[in-house]
Amino acid sequence: MTAAEKILASHADRDEVHPGQILEACVDLALGNDITAPIAIHAFKGELGGGKVFDPEKVVLVPDHFTPNKDIKSAEQAKVLREFAREQKLLHYFEIGEMGVEHALLPELGLVGPGDLVIGADSHTCTYGGLGAFSTGVGSTDLAAVMATGRLWFRVPETFKVTVTGTYSRWVGAKDLVLDLIGRIGVDGARYMALEFHGPAAEALSVEGRLTVANMAIEAGGKTGIFPADEKAMEYLSIRTGRKFDPVLPDEGAEYANAIEIDVSGLVPTVAKPHLPSNVAPAAECADIKIDQVVIGSCTNGRIEDLRVAAEVLKGHKAAKHVRLIVIPATQAVYRMAMREGLTETFLDAGAAVSTPTCGPCLGGHMGCLAGGERAVATTNRNFVGRMGSPESEVYLASPAVAAASAIAGHIATPDQIAAS
Repeated sequence: MTAAEKILASHADRDEVHPGQILEACVDLALGNDITAPIAIHAFKGELGGGKVFDPEKVVLVPDHFTPNKDIKSAEQAKVLREFAREQKLLHYFEIGEMGVEHALLPELGLVGPGDLVIGADSHTCTYGGLGAFSTGVGSTDLAAVMATGRLWFRVPETFKVTVTGTYSRWVGAKDLVLDLIGRIGVDGARYMALEFHGPAAEALSVEGRLTVANMAIEAGGKTGIFPADEKAMEYLSIRTGRKFDPVLPDEGAEYANAIEIDVSGLVPTVAKPHLPSNVAPAAECADIKIDQVVIGSCTNGRIEDLRVAAEVLKGHKAAKHVRLIVIPATQAVYRMAMREGLTETFLDAGAAVSTPTCGPCLGGHMGCLAGGERAVATTNRNFVGRMGSPESEVYLASPAVAAASAIAGHIATPDQIAAS
């Protein structure tokens, strides 16, 4: 069996499973945020009759999308989470001041790991596959069902094997890899599949880089993305939690529905142009595209590794006069590390606005919505029509390195182009 099949089999108490099977499985963790959880809580208290959640240590609520609350409606949404967390005595409820962007926060706290089955009422729950979990997004009513029973039905997905070889060039990393992959196979190329990553260049990625790649599995249509856990993943978790994990590795004779090999030696800094993550192009060839805003952050690229890269490019430079530069550390711990390392000073010197952790502009929520006709370069994961504000705006997805260079240049640029100017 593949890694995904093994995890589902173990949680459904079966010796083996096969793609296409429908099964019911026990869930290790159920996640909701300030947009999706209120709907789930309403269903839990209404159609499902209320009562107690199946396990107050396995239901996680993170108000991160519209927080700090931008208006009365978002404040009411967050209030629903807060009151439910108190009523149910949830162990893992994270108020502003201690919360972070959910898909950065849970790995950072060691709440997810190899072999776990995790569901979240947010499509980018697939992020935790970077640590070897089977994690996937579900609807709010599915979250309600899990909160009540601890179980959910799944269709066993086929698995798409991605073998990554070669050596990364300077300024090329995880975001460029996943954008290249999506550009090759399309936004439906892995529809309802588990993307399973192998090869020396996959193993060379840091855990943070793996989380970035797994985060965007959904943008290729994937059900989840999985990096079989290795010593690097286990070391990452060992300093964050006392939990013991058993890494789940695919069998040697596992069957894959599809396979692709990517040699990263040929990769260059890449952007995804509007309005699909698959509409990729070399960043160096997009210098004629002037921009109005740059956002560095999100559950895709708001971790400390990402901020370090951005600061390295920005140091000694200023954002172009007409560019709004917004930097959003993904968690409070990342925010603190950025201050201690002097990264925050670098961002402020460059003319950036540095925000408390929030999803904010990624979904066009707040902290950087776009007006009609405006363009942004963002380290986020989606560039659909109207994603960051006006339907007449445009979003270009990129790595922290390209985003920082573009802020300086005032148009899409690479760090090498900044150094040469």
